[in-house]
Amino acid sequence: MVTTYTSYLNIATDLNRSIERVKAQPIVSRETEYYLENIGKVDSIDEFMADSRLYDYAMKAHGLEEMSYAKAFIRKVLTEGIDDSDSFANQLTDTRYRDFADAFNFARHGETATVFTKAQQGTVDKYLRQSLEEEAGNSNEGVRLALYFERLAPDISNAYEILADPALATVVRTALGLPDEFAYSDIDKQADYFKENINFDDFKDPEKLNTLLQRFTSLWEVSNPSTTVTSAALLTQSSSSEISPDLMIAINNLKLGG
Repeated sequence: MVTTYTSYLNIATDLNRSIERVKAQPIVSRETEYYLENIGKVDSIDEFMADSRLYDYAMKAHGLEEMSYAKAFIRKVLTEGIDDSDSFANQLTDTRYRDFADAFNFARHGETATVFTKAQQGTVDKYLRQSLEEEAGNSNEGVRLALYFERLAPDISNAYEILADPALATVVRTALGLPDEFAYSDIDKQADYFKENINFDDFKDPEKLNTLLQRFTSLWEVSNPSTTVTSAALLTQSSSSEISPDLMIAINNLKLGG
């Protein structure tokens, strides 16, 4: 049986090939073509948000697809920008909004905001990676989480950035062997525990990051032995699975920070 870690490696070890495969898919290709042909014509926040294909593409690219409906919220993010330290995006713990405001920086550049690489090919690159992760999650949610964490980990500098993102927090809690109930404890206590048990600098080291992800995928496999796992696994994980001796040995040998 193909394990979660093996599936993750099959994608991650040749990421360019994996992305090219997703890029060639008809729906992805069609939406990307439309985006590149039209985003440069947009010269205001109103125009950007009025074109649902452009707006939805950009939101998905930045991992904000689930917030596409909250247009008043996103408008505030874009209107205030990121140049003022007190701006709305800068006050949010979730850095995805700051990145979004940076890519579509109408507050700074006005009507020329969409001509920059971040708004054009940079957003396309993010969309393709998001699409790859989404596809992986259709077969195994653990693979999607591993790919997502691997992409964002090098930029993580503190525990609160992890806690602000449910997917990142799921990876860390799983890797640390914490029960689901831990997520409902005091946020500062969660942050303190992460600080005590994680060296955030390790996220910038590919070898140490791989060790963490190997541990995560191994422990994920214990709770989710089926290769088909839905996103519901983020909320509920089965603990009734039998753990093979070989898998337990492998998990015990994967020490975080080693």
